[in-house]
Amino acid sequence: MPGMILGMTIMMMIVMPWASNQEVKDLHLTVVDHDHSSYSQRLIQKITASSYFFLTEMAAANEEAMQDIEAGKSDLILEIEPDFEKNLIMSGGAQVMISANAVNGIKGGLGSSYLSNIINDFATEVRNEQYPSSGKEILPVIGILPQYRFNPHLDYKVFMVPALMVILLTLLCGFLPSLNIVSEKEIGTIEQINVTPVSKFTFIMGKLIPYWVIGFVCLTLCFILAALIYKIYPVGNLLIIYLFASIYILIMSGFGLIISNYSATMQQAMFVMFFFMMILMLMSGLFTPISSMPKWAQYITYFNPLRYFMQIMRMVYLKGSSAAQLVPQMIALCIFAFVCNLWAVLSYQKKS
Repeated sequence: MPGMILGMTIMMMIVMPWASNQEVKDLHLTVVDHDHSSYSQRLIQKITASSYFFLTEMAAANEEAMQDIEAGKSDLILEIEPDFEKNLIMSGGAQVMISANAVNGIKGGLGSSYLSNIINDFATEVRNEQYPSSGKEILPVIGILPQYRFNPHLDYKVFMVPALMVILLTLLCGFLPSLNIVSEKEIGTIEQINVTPVSKFTFIMGKLIPYWVIGFVCLTLCFILAALIYKIYPVGNLLIIYLFASIYILIMSGFGLIISNYSATMQQAMFVMFFFMMILMLMSGLFTPISSMPKWAQYITYFNPLRYFMQIMRMVYLKGSSAAQLVPQMIALCIFAFVCNLWAVLSYQKKS
């Protein structure tokens, strides 16, 4: 088992980051309009008319718009320069700036590409209005300066590696505890434990601690492999990741013990755990952004602890978020940890 645990950690970190696929939809956009002219309003209306973009906010300054990016409310910022209409008509050239949240490289890259295409189409419309019969080929009149924040090279592995660490902890700290108690039922040693004076709480904690240690060992190995193979280092504090990981490991281990308590055989426990694992991973935002899911599916993800730890890992690893910025995720994980471990203690049928 130790060999399998280490082997699974190494293979997942080496192989899985190279497999990726993601569809980008429903991009949230914040606009900083310094011009407030009819042309800038036309451009904004043209962008929001697209099915790819949803206008989140009209910000007064770039600093205000960046707060939406940091809070995860927006994916892109469109900043329109002062005198946009004047420069466009008088000199034939104007500039806008697109700032993309590139923590998710594919989402940031495709989002800025979609936005660039719409702006270029708008530039063509303006050109045709200003020079309807010139018969000359005129270059686009708007210059675009894209900025990819948090992942400047749009490398998808930067987005996937922290998430794979979460998946690894989920698999190891979920499947192994789910086989623990039920295996003792099958071999008969559970009867010997039942007649001891050990309390239910002490027994469950004794089952959780080994997987808590295993989770930390595997997570540390993941950090080392990410640095050596992909040159990916955490921007934020590693201690914050370890703090949240300690809570998350307790959640998954407690959940595994709940399944083990209710299962009669190891085969039953494995199938039940596999069923829940598939749902947890597919609804976590691992490959598909949660914002692109249907509304009913987004509501379901609020009951998925994997969603919150996935957000934490990416925010700390890529954006350098502090513990104060992760308070909502901390509260959610603490609730999950309390419920799962209390349930694990109560569901253990100890017979004295």
